Amino acid sequence: MATTKLLTDAEVEKIPAVKAVFDDIRATRKSDFVNNFWRGLANDPVSLKRVWEQLKTVMVADSAIDPLAKEMIYIAVSVANGCSYCVHSHTAAARAKGMTDAQHGELVSIIGLAGQTNHLVTAMQIPVDPQFEVK
Repeated sequence: MATTKLLTDAEVEKIPAVKAVFDDIRATRKSDFVNNFWRGLANDPVSLKRVWEQLKTVMVADSAIDPLAKEMIYIAVSVANGCSYCVHSHTAAARAKGMTDAQHGELVSIIGLAGQTNHLVTAMQIPVDPQFEVK
């Protein structure tokens, strides 16, 4: 259960700043669907606009990293942060961008291995090799 109200489309229509962001979400995604994250964040129109603009800048704009790779990175970080909602949302987005079952299986293996080795290095407090440091 959400700890904040999820605004309905009828409620959004009454708040011009929120409606503008929702309209942009729909236009950018070419879909009428606005997911619950944005509906919850809509309780704070300033944060809603700020986070949506950040998301467009990082996840939507052309960049050196392709859209599928961005979604897969987002999944890995969401797993590390324990955000089930984000894991589900970005897995759906990655699948929509062409992620195959084989790619998802490899991604899960990489996430699991990275988590394991990160914990081992942290537990043993292994110093960073000088060759890995930026010079």
